[in-house]
Amino acid sequence: MSPHIRSARLWSAAVTAALALTFVGTGQASAADVNNVRNAGFESGLANWTCSANSGTTVGSPVHGGAAALKATPAGQDNARCTQTVAVKPNSTYSLSAWVQGGYAYLGATGTGTTDVSTWTPDSPTWKQLTTSFTTGSATTSVTLYLNGWYGQAAYYADDVQVYGPDGGGGTDPAPTVPAAPAGLAVTGTTSSSVSLSWNGVSGATAYTVYRDGAKAATVTGTSATVSGLAASTAYSFQVTASNAAGESARSAAVTATTAATGGGGGGGTGLPKHAVTGYWQNFNNGATVQKLSDVPSAYDIIAVAFADATTTPGAVSFTLDSAGLGGYTVDQFKADIRAKQAAGKKVIVSVGGQNGTVSINDSASATNFANSVYALMQTYGFDGVDIDLENGLNATYMTQALRALAAKAGPSLILTMAPQTIDMQSPSAGYFQTALNVKDILTVVNMQYYNSGSMLGCDGKVYSQGTVDFLTALACIQLQNGLAPSQVGLGLPASTRAAGGGYVAPSVVNAALDCLTKLTGCGTFKPSKTYPDLRGAMTWSTNWDATAGNAWSTSVGAHVHALP
Repeated sequence: MSPHIRSARLWSAAVTAALALTFVGTGQASAADVNNVRNAGFESGLANWTCSANSGTTVGSPVHGGAAALKATPAGQDNARCTQTVAVKPNSTYSLSAWVQGGYAYLGATGTGTTDVSTWTPDSPTWKQLTTSFTTGSATTSVTLYLNGWYGQAAYYADDVQVYGPDGGGGTDPAPTVPAAPAGLAVTGTTSSSVSLSWNGVSGATAYTVYRDGAKAATVTGTSATVSGLAASTAYSFQVTASNAAGESARSAAVTATTAATGGGGGGGTGLPKHAVTGYWQNFNNGATVQKLSDVPSAYDIIAVAFADATTTPGAVSFTLDSAGLGGYTVDQFKADIRAKQAAGKKVIVSVGGQNGTVSINDSASATNFANSVYALMQTYGFDGVDIDLENGLNATYMTQALRALAAKAGPSLILTMAPQTIDMQSPSAGYFQTALNVKDILTVVNMQYYNSGSMLGCDGKVYSQGTVDFLTALACIQLQNGLAPSQVGLGLPASTRAAGGGYVAPSVVNAALDCLTKLTGCGTFKPSKTYPDLRGAMTWSTNWDATAGNAWSTSVGAHVHALP
């Protein structure tokens, strides 16, 4: 959400195609295989590399290995693409990988003579390895290797780039050696049926295997994993190994985690209806109808006050009512309206983030500051909880720590909602998705923003365009199939065409998507494998834009949500 129209992140056809790729695993390297990338660790500056618009430089920190790494900074019209022409052999298979950190990062190869490949990751606060593979054509003797970020987004870092395979004439790096055992294995979250883990990255590793009580439980390419399908109130032992083409490391030191006592869809407060409608209330005037909280229609069960403000203390937030912009609305009236909404059975929470929100929680101190400051706002104004709408990336480990600290202060009545962008919920390994799974036992609902997005993958691996029933249902399916309870999934849409840069759909389309997910009626070409009758409901940005359009959204969608089975 944004004090203005949120900036659209419209993805090009090339990126859409990259999203739709099915990546294959890397095979065992032969003794003659080499890393064909020159200056793969950027130890010689940008030698052998070319970066668009002078976007690239080398830095001494952060680095994944050695003493240097690439830092490339996108601009509004430049994605900070850095390329190298790599010599290869025809009719040969190569594994392609790189370690990345920071903003959106893409890795790919063109000119393969067969199928060009690409892989990517959203914001990553720690080093994460991207990996894929390609096969060269019968006449291919070179490929173009590239790294890039995304237009106008944060800088990305890259290090230890590899194109492993037969020597094409330019490879000088040695074949990989078996990596060391991972350190820092820790439990980051538990539910009644899952345990979330994280660990430190290992130089040269291309994959990690998690062991549960001595048996393989999961293999991932990043440094975190959630092991599901566990019994409640049960203790489990976990270890992790690192591997690459040379083999698998020894196992890490073990950690023990005990699952929660009860199952179900997690926590997230009390007193809400089975199916609920969330609306964002604007604490500013941007051309939409100016409202007091008392003006918000009764169709809204959760009202998210947008937004809390960042402070000079890392992680801490504050809130200041825009009395002047809201026509003289006083703090006392605001507090009284919160109490009146609560007396009517509604929940009022404070939202942190938005397009211009810059709250950063990246260590234990900032996590503590966040929890303390949000709890102080709850006590001062009477908020029932918090909404996480951070659009500039988050650290799953410390965001989890912050939310659990807040829950410990606020107790079981805490309302905890999230409003990630579609890109943040494409994979359970993404930081936002991982955070939601880490706090599943205290999470109320994730209202993903199905707008300002462009095309994205559905749970069936197909690409869907925003503004359709299929976009809503196929993307919701990713969350429903990857750990969130149906009661923790909501559909977030703009209330009018003026409320967002793209992705608006008529209320009837929202209702059709709700019916498709809960009853298998009203579906488009995508049809879920089963019904989700406990689906929580829907969300809109914003109650103000809804009012500007005559409350058409809440009148239609609100009644439909509350009539769901």
